[in-house]
Amino acid sequence: MSLWTPGGEHVPEDGPPTPGEIDPEDLTPEDRARLEQMAGEMAEVRQQLLSVPASTVVANHAMGLYELAAIHLSNQPPSLDEGRVAIDAMGALVDTLEGRLGDNEHVLRDALAQLRLAFVQLQAAAGEGTGPTPGS
Repeated sequence: MSLWTPGGEHVPEDGPPTPGEIDPEDLTPEDRARLEQMAGEMAEVRQQLLSVPASTVVANHAMGLYELAAIHLSNQPPSLDEGRVAIDAMGALVDTLEGRLGDNEHVLRDALAQLRLAFVQLQAAAGEGTGPTPGS
């Protein structure tokens, strides 16, 4: 099994992980109890997540991208390239899922429009524009 990383495919040197690699018999009773508790908590979180519409979860992630873009754009000086990545990622979600984001869609569209406007204003203030700057 390989893992995708930004640098490409990566095969762990130890070989692929195998399910059930941890033998509960090798654990102390305390560790075994902690492992069982964690598995129970994970199952509970999974059930909670299944009870929430996917559009709500996606909207939450999109707002995380909004916050990421805002952080980069409010940096001094603004990190325009990093902000652009977050804005484009949010736009990809919102634009691709048009009509499927439920009650949150109008909020997401407004937030995306605000980010795009702020980006253009900051880009102009930095003299970058959409093409080469005058005189270059």
